[in-house]
Amino acid sequence: MTQTNTETLKPKQHFEILDGLRGIAALAIVVFHFMEIVYPPSENFIAHGFLAVDFFFCLSGFVIAYAYHDRIGKMKLTDFFKLRLIRLHPLVIFGSILGLLAFLFDPFGGHPESYETGKLILIFVTSLLLIPFPVMADRYFNLFGLNAPGWSLFWEYVANILYALFLYKLSRRSLFLLTVFAAAGICFVSQRAGGSLMGGWSGENFWDGCARISYSFLAGMLIYRSNWIIKSKLGFIGLSVLLLLVFVMPFSSWNWLTEPLVVLLYFPFLIVLGAGATLAPGFRKLCIFFGKISYPLYMTHYAVMWMFANYYTKYKPETSQLVFIIITGTMVLLGFAYLTMVFYDIPVRKYLTDRRRKG
Repeated sequence: MTQTNTETLKPKQHFEILDGLRGIAALAIVVFHFMEIVYPPSENFIAHGFLAVDFFFCLSGFVIAYAYHDRIGKMKLTDFFKLRLIRLHPLVIFGSILGLLAFLFDPFGGHPESYETGKLILIFVTSLLLIPFPVMADRYFNLFGLNAPGWSLFWEYVANILYALFLYKLSRRSLFLLTVFAAAGICFVSQRAGGSLMGGWSGENFWDGCARISYSFLAGMLIYRSNWIIKSKLGFIGLSVLLLLVFVMPFSSWNWLTEPLVVLLYFPFLIVLGAGATLAPGFRKLCIFFGKISYPLYMTHYAVMWMFANYYTKYKPETSQLVFIIITGTMVLLGFAYLTMVFYDIPVRKYLTDRRRKG
């Protein structure tokens, strides 16, 4: 999942509604991950929750271009990379530590004893450094077995590096042509994967992640560079409903068409609308909160998912119990993400930012 808090963009305009939508997408991913453990896609009411990652990628391209296009040419590459590392990596580290602890002390199962100490250390180190290492067979060969969402951060880093090296220099025409080329990649991946864009998280579908970020990040950049903003009276609630409609879209034999259309057209259109929408004052604090908590929530929730999967396999709870567990679990994860943000992420980033300024 990709994150750029628009609070760092002063004195430019803030896009609080887009921050709020990012929070809605992060919550959708949490619920989706709970649900996919229990139900096959055809029975999952939020079967397309995984597309929230593509929304993140598109939003990231827009906000990175918005934040840096006017000044990256005057910056040192090292300064850009330090800013991005300070923003993103503290939670990569925290999520890896959390994932390791959950793996070692899962009360419902798991088999840490089946891993040699040296191999487990290597898995942990590669997770800390965001180096894909899909070797955990019992975790479906996730690129990052200890913290599965790391796969999208890996591609976010790749996109940020390419942005700083040459993407920001592209003319709008060149950017448009590259985006069209990347759109063809999305269609190819969907067709090859039997009509689904869910890939990118494991060794087997590694390059699907490249296609997903390539198009969406470029599309987000293109929106900013082209100034495609539609002024409207659509508020946070209206846009949230439009976003949630994608996630609750049923799985069907038309996925090969609906999923690419959502990624290629619908998500960019939502960002165009979100950038020009009117935010009611009453929702401002909520949107800012959702924007701040979305990344901590995304990077800390998956340790619980592995434990929930082992719990479900062991006890097979009934539907009424599952409803209670998933609702409660989501609220607890939201609370934990808040504590992580307040007591770890914000202080660590402040410390690193102060050190960088003094340096």
